[in-house]
Amino acid sequence: MAQSVWGYDSDNGPERWHENYPLAKGDKQSPVEINSKDVQHDSSLASWHASYDPGAAKTILNNGRTCRVVFDDTFDRSVLRGGPLAGAYRLRQLHLHWGSSDDHGSEHVIDGVKYAAELHMVHWNPKHGNFAGALKQPDGVAVVGIFLKVGKTPKPEMKRILEEIENIKTKGKEAPFLHFDPSILFPKSRDYWTYHGSFTTPPCEECITWILLREPIEVSSDQMAKLRSLSKNAESEPVSPLVDNWRPPQPLKGRIVRASFK
Repeated sequence: MAQSVWGYDSDNGPERWHENYPLAKGDKQSPVEINSKDVQHDSSLASWHASYDPGAAKTILNNGRTCRVVFDDTFDRSVLRGGPLAGAYRLRQLHLHWGSSDDHGSEHVIDGVKYAAELHMVHWNPKHGNFAGALKQPDGVAVVGIFLKVGKTPKPEMKRILEEIENIKTKGKEAPFLHFDPSILFPKSRDYWTYHGSFTTPPCEECITWILLREPIEVSSDQMAKLRSLSKNAESEPVSPLVDNWRPPQPLKGRIVRASFK
């Protein structure tokens, strides 16, 4: 399995990542399954705040593994602070993980429940100089995870991202994505779980403070179908739908998941 070709198929999927990326078998891997009975309520956990500049949004792209929106992170334009974090973390990108049908697709599992998709907003700690430097530090990255559940009343929030899907149908396609305020993607409730974990894609660096929001946002079945219309192959290759780009839950190995709510 060559460095460049990890993916989600049986020959290069999560079960085999550790062959090229030994960290994938580390002690602080993500995602995890969260069991309410094992979660510790921590009354000292503060609320978190995001101040995002809609002008920081730059592009949307299909990299063959996910749909990603990229933001300008050259200075503190769009930052996340509070909650379990010390200092401000800069928003770098957001991306999604989804399934081949509406009944699965999220990476984190809550009391056995899988959602249709999971949105990750990736922030890094500028005290480490640059993104690459942050990846090497335990407090280098903070990811806000938001669950998407399928319901009857699609929320307008995802609409903007999904409208652009037509322009990035195939792997390697990129389109301008300007003036977007990602804070519209937050649910009403600010309740969250938090734990120390890793990226859910190789090399699976263990540098992430996870802030997983308890309340999902709602999308329609049609909106989910739109995500599944992306292709993981380039334009010149046969269409192969980009689906099931999620990693299964990893062992907690003694980690404690804390909750900001009772």
